[in-house]
Amino acid sequence: MFRWLLVGAAFIAAPTISVPAQAGAAQPGGAARHHFAAVAVRAVSHLGYTSSYAFVEAPAFARTKPLGSATVVGALRTQTFWGTSTVVLALQQTGGSRSSSWTRVRLAQRPNNVTGWVPTRDLSPLRQVRTWLRVDRERLTATLIRDGRVVFKARVGVGQLQWPTPAGQFFVEESLSPPEANGLYGAFAFGTSAHSGVLTEWPNEGQIGIHGTNEPWLIPGHISHGCVRMRNADIVRLSKLMPVGTPITIT
Repeated sequence: MFRWLLVGAAFIAAPTISVPAQAGAAQPGGAARHHFAAVAVRAVSHLGYTSSYAFVEAPAFARTKPLGSATVVGALRTQTFWGTSTVVLALQQTGGSRSSSWTRVRLAQRPNNVTGWVPTRDLSPLRQVRTWLRVDRERLTATLIRDGRVVFKARVGVGQLQWPTPAGQFFVEESLSPPEANGLYGAFAFGTSAHSGVLTEWPNEGQIGIHGTNEPWLIPGHISHGCVRMRNADIVRLSKLMPVGTPITIT
């Protein structure tokens, strides 16, 4: 987790989902009848090939369904805890114009692995990345895939048993510049959408990072409070290959 401040920073065949189109008359027992309409949904991200992300342009609520009355599962702001523009990984999108469509996004919040639907009008037009980072906690490796091919691989350090690196699907939320290149966080760092399951009192609810180190001899190993550590030469190389918005899978 980070304890310092940021310095820098064609439609395919798709399934349909049903959402209530309108409420009908109240039924006996207080139940209301809803008429359901099928909404076409297309995938906009494909791990290892092309994934989509967007900037949050207006504060918005994320909901369980693409419907304004659906349950809220998260809230989006235009800036992150560190002051950068908020990024979300886009997974699916409904049809229609920007003013009427919805986008399902992966959220950078606690608990981990939450997704929700937000109005497309509150997001920037989708941008694409062709990368995917896989972190293997058992083999202690990080592998970057681009266009289905491995372009980077390095040994890493992950969380100790009492402070485990969380597993799941995440994304690169921001690029960070440590205040000291030879400091605890090394020459470069990425902020991710993942959060520690135990260190909730740390800044930004225990945000998990991928960063360099001033203790390279400890890598590989279970050495951190949950962050993924790399040797400085490796994190610098990765910084030139992995853009913001890149999806991350931690197993």
